[in-house]
Amino acid sequence: MKIIPCGSVPTSVASDSYFTGRVLQTPMIEAQAPARLRAVLVSFEPGARTAWHTHPLGQTLHVVSGAGRAQVWGQEVQEIRAGDTVWFPAGEKHWHGAGPTTAMTHIAMQEALDGSAVEWLEKVSDEQYGR
Repeated sequence: MKIIPCGSVPTSVASDSYFTGRVLQTPMIEAQAPARLRAVLVSFEPGARTAWHTHPLGQTLHVVSGAGRAQVWGQEVQEIRAGDTVWFPAGEKHWHGAGPTTAMTHIAMQEALDGSAVEWLEKVSDEQYGR
């Protein structure tokens, strides 16, 4: 057993290379092999969002507070709210983030394949976001 004490892992501001707007990330777990699980608490200020991206083994989001948006490439933007759980299959191009006027926090869970848990792509435009 390993206990990671509250406050022992610092929160950081997410890179603007992969996010639009202010986003805070607090790592929760990066399991050691043979496990592959990675989980991060991600807090988006209103209007903030990820860039388009994929995950080699899929991704699960659990919204813990607020309301936001998520979209799969070629589909309509979907509203997500506290209590919702969202699953993106392996390789599915998508983005997620806060609503235009509401903050949103979710737990992002994904597994790493050969050390990689995400492939970042182009940023989501304001038009795609639906402002």
